[in-house]
Amino acid sequence: MRETMRLVLDPAADVIWSSAGAIVTEDGIEDLAPTTEEGWLRVAHAAAVVAESGNLLMMPTQAVDREDWTEISRGLVRAGVRARDAAEARDADALFEAGGRLYNVCVSCHQQYWVNRPVRPGEA
Repeated sequence: MRETMRLVLDPAADVIWSSAGAIVTEDGIEDLAPTTEEGWLRVAHAAAVVAESGNLLMMPTQAVDREDWTEISRGLVRAGVRARDAAEARDADALFEAGGRLYNVCVSCHQQYWVNRPVRPGEA
């Protein structure tokens, strides 16, 4: 699970989050939405990875407990599909909303399965 998060899901989610919304600085507002076809395609690919990661997490070898784990995994699929649809539509506002939904799904999982899990010797 740690490798799936570190190598697959986290990088894909980061692409979505770094492509949605705006940053306000002393120099003004920086819009994070992609401005090129390649940028939107990169977000769409990352969103597909997020959605498919949700499917992967529902596999019997990954599921911690069927009910809660599966519902969170389905939420990951839904968030990924929304982000992909937003990227394909070149809709920055919808991408921002999908990124928020993705964040909420991630937080709900981390609160239940990651924060409270015991740390094993050798884990950081």
